[in-house]
Amino acid sequence: FVAIAKREIFSLFVTPTAWALIVVFLLIQGFHFYVLVVRVATMSEVSVDQGPVQAFFGESILFYLPLIVLCPGMTMRLFAEERRAGTIESLLTAPVSTPAIVLGKYVAALLTYVVMWAPTALYVAILAKTGEVDWHVVGTSYLGVLLVGAGYLAIGTLMSAMTTSQLVAIVLSSLAILGLFMLGVGEFLLEPGLLRDVCAHVSVWGQMAEMSKGIVDLRRVVYDLSVVALPLFVTTRAVDAWRWG
Repeated sequence: FVAIAKREIFSLFVTPTAWALIVVFLLIQGFHFYVLVVRVATMSEVSVDQGPVQAFFGESILFYLPLIVLCPGMTMRLFAEERRAGTIESLLTAPVSTPAIVLGKYVAALLTYVVMWAPTALYVAILAKTGEVDWHVVGTSYLGVLLVGAGYLAIGTLMSAMTTSQLVAIVLSSLAILGLFMLGVGEFLLEPGLLRDVCAHVSVWGQMAEMSKGIVDLRRVVYDLSVVALPLFVTTRAVDAWRWG
């Protein structure tokens, strides 16, 4: 597992892929943070739950849209490139279990995702220099970021295992993630009822709105972990099929 994870992290950062994704992400989020701070600074009154931290993590579309593309960008090559280049056979014949292969690749992508978000902690440090910051809210917000990203990366890992083309993998992953996101938007569009309750339960927008206010709903945490576990389980079965098929 450790060897596979190290190999994937090295292959990600030795090519321009990870660096380009991180730079694009930080440019978008830097602009996002700047706009929010300027907006809050011009407001005459700011309530406790409407500060820049809450706005950054829970209210703006610029938080969600980059993840729909950037997470698939980090996972598109995990299995698709191995199959295209023909190196998957040597990996499958190595004395490594199938779960270790899948988890090693997935954890490498997840660590890259964490590295991508790490510089945004400077935004909070800037806010702490100019005013009071609720660190509990900051913690729950970053927990939400980790849970949402972990689910998106698991979906991307599965889609990469379903094809030999990186382009097809990133398109399929983006469509699947966008579909989940749009399903959650139904929370704000549908009339009260069972369907709206389902949409509210899977709504990443609703989840981040809660977590950016310091609220952690265990039902949402269980859902996020399910979104991680199910795609990784299917990916493991797919890799097993290649190994023994």
